Order: sequence, then structure tokens, then C-alpha cells
Amino acid sequence: MKFQNKLTLLFFFIGTIGLIFFHAAIFYFVSDFNFEDFFKRLQARARLAAEININPNGKSAVTQEMRNRYLEKMEDEQDFIIKVDTLKRMQFERPINLPENFYKTIVSKGNARYNKDNRFYYGQLFGTKSGNYIVVVAASDPSGFHELETLRKVLLLVFAVAVLLTYIAGRVFSHYSVMPLRNLIRNVQNISANNLHLRLEELKGNDEMAELVLTFNNMLNRLETAFSTQNNFVSNASHELKTPLAIIIAEIQIMLAQQKMAPDTEASARVILSHAEKLGHIITSLLGLAQTGFDGKKQNWQKIRIDELIMTVADSVKKIDPESIIQIDFSSLPADESELYTEGNVNLLQLALSNILGNACKYSNNQPVEIKLRFENRRIVIAITDHGIGIPENEQQHIFEPFFRASNTSDFEGHGIGLPLTLNIIRLHKGTIGIRSEEQIGTEIKIILPVSNEILISS
Repeated sequence: MKFQNKLTLLFFFIGTIGLIFFHAAIFYFVSDFNFEDFFKRLQARARLAAEININPNGKSAVTQEMRNRYLEKMEDEQDFIIKVDTLKRMQFERPINLPENFYKTIVSKGNARYNKDNRFYYGQLFGTKSGNYIVVVAASDPSGFHELETLRKVLLLVFAVAVLLTYIAGRVFSHYSVMPLRNLIRNVQNISANNLHLRLEELKGNDEMAELVLTFNNMLNRLETAFSTQNNFVSNASHELKTPLAIIIAEIQIMLAQQKMAPDTEASARVILSHAEKLGHIITSLLGLAQTGFDGKKQNWQKIRIDELIMTVADSVKKIDPESIIQIDFSSLPADESELYTEGNVNLLQLALSNILGNACKYSNNQPVEIKLRFENRRIVIAITDHGIGIPENEQQHIFEPFFRASNTSDFEGHGIGLPLTLNIIRLHKGTIGIRSEEQIGTEIKIILPVSNEILISS
């Protein structure tokens, strides 16, 4: 999930939680106010009921008339007067089936409240000369209940609209919050090995984005220095190492061409020549390995037809090792010839395929080696299979490491540079390489390359 979406969801989640608490608080306080107001009205009626029904006097009739004329009649209003014989034993009639705790509270605290299913009860204890009385007033509040129901619907509607607006606000907030980061990513993507001199535009202020830009620029300074050092080394090493070595080889060959050398001297010279040539191969491979570490845009790219490249590689391997047996399988070629083309450096790809095919022939003691070309999911697949010594399972993860050689290859010449070089070349061409091997049965290496119109390389 992208950071912008995460930020939007976080904003939406926090905003929604806040809205839930806000609307719940509104509903709670409004309902609490309504209940409190209604109970106060019941309390006033309880006092009037006590004045009218307990110890009636001349004013009772006036009070009753005023109550009937000026006091609003509540829905299903009822008055209950209960004579209390003794407070300690709670011995008195219960004309209404209410929880016992309701009556206990009246006796202990002087008054109590209770409501159930929009039916409200208020009870109060009155002490007179003639004894103690409990007055209970009951009534319904349909208008208040209707008001709360209307408020609940309004709050739900407002909540739904507010949630939608919160999500929209979260999208806007995350968009503008992530915009500097998005611009930074776009600018970083434009920087490659060809233009390491470019730098990100520094931002004003001391926030995290400005610090990130500064960190990237410092990293680019280090990368530019490292790439420049490597480039200078590869350029100079080609001359500084290969030229003296070529002179040594030439001088030894001249010495060997003479007929006046003693046998021991000639044997020593041939050993020197052999090791010098081996050193030359190692230097060439190392330089190739270093050069393939550069960005592919520095190479000479062109369209390459894979089937033709495979035939060229097979011919070159046969010239090096005439006893090799190479079987080429083109039975699965696509109907559209344009799907056989990839883009890259033909010399590098030829070197990569030659390394794999040469290893297959060498480590199989010239048993038949099969090259199969097919097309899968807009990708070119080259499978090279041999029936040789295979690679021990616990060593297969190391075969692409420079100078690594499997434990069962001691009888074969090699330097452990071919496969790492091949891996760099295939990666340079936006491809992948995989291996499947079993000891004493054989090895299969698959190279997968994109079709030419799927590689985007600017000139």
C-alpha cells in the first residue's frame, strides 16, 4: 500500500473516531437533559400530589384546581400515595411493580428515580404528623422520546456526511502532504550512472523533507566519486595490465621459437607462458566483470535476433572444442518473428551464452548439450541442458559469486568468473537467469530476456 493511501486511511480513521465520540456526546447530553427536565416535572407533581392527598385542608382544593387548569397534563400520568407503617422493616404496600431497590432508595435517601420503556417514575418520602408517606408519580414522555429519535436520525445523517467529507479531506491532506515526496521520487528516478552529476533541488527549512534531500545529495556525491574511481580503474587497467602481459607472452614465444635453448630452460619457459596466458584470461574476465557493472546506456545497444545469436554461439563453442555435441531445438519458435528480437549489446550477450554453453560442454565431458528456444508470456526463454557432473545442492547458491568453484570441479580448468560475468550481463539486459541442477545427473540453466519492444532505452 502506498504511503499516500496509508496517510489517507490514518486521517480517515482518526477523524471517524472523533466524529463517533462527538455525536455520541451530543446524543448523551441532550438525552440526559431531557430526562433531567422530565424528572423535575415529575418531582413538582409529586409535591403537589402530597399537598393535595396528605393532610388535606382548605388550600387543597385550590391547589387541585390550579394543577388541573395551569399545569400541563402528562401522558398516562398517575399518582400513588403509599402509607408507610415502619421505615425500618419496609412494611408498606407496593401498588406498582417496581424494583425493590427503588423503594429502598426512597426510604434511605428521600427520593428515587426509575424509567423503563419510556415510562418514568419518581418517588419521594414525606413525613407528617400523621405518619410517613411515599408519593410515586408515573408518566410517559412520547414527545421527548420522539425528539430523541429525530435527533438520532439527524445525527446519523450528519455522521454519514461528515465521514464522507472526512475521507475527502484525508485524500486532499495526504495528496498535498506526499507531494514533496512524490516530486523527490520523480527527480531521483531521473538520475542514473550517466548523469550522477545531477543533484536534487534543496528545500528551504529544517523539516524532514529538507533533511532527506540533503541526505540524497550527499549519497550522490559518494556514488559519483565511486563510479568515477571505478571507471578510471577499468579504463587504465586495460592498458596498464594487459600491455605488459602481452609483452611478456610475446618475449617468451620468441624465446621458444629459438632452437638453442636447453631442455630445462624450455620447460620453464613453457610453464611461464602457460601461466601468463592464464593470467591474461583472468584479467580479461575481471575487466569484463567490472565493465558490466556500469549502466546499460553506456553500451552499444541494438536489436538482436536470438535464434541467430544462438547459432553463432554454438559455432564458436564448437571451434574452441570440436568434440562438443550441441543440439539446437527451434521447434517452439513463435509464429511472429518480431518476438525473437531483444535489445542489447550483441558482444556481451554472445559472451554470456558462450560462458554457459562452454561450461555445459566442458563439465559434461562432451556429452550431448541441448539448447531450446521458446517464447513465454512476452519473454524469450533460452534453456541450456547438459548431462554432466551437476552441482552439489548446498553449493548452488554460491555459483554466481566471483571466484567460486564447486567442490566437484577440481578436474576441470576454470577461474570462477564466467557465471558472475554472465549474471551481470543478463541483468544489464533486464533479464533473469535461473538454475536447476542435480549431482551426477546434469544441469539446466534458463535465461529469460524481454522482447525488444518491452525494453525502454533512450539513445
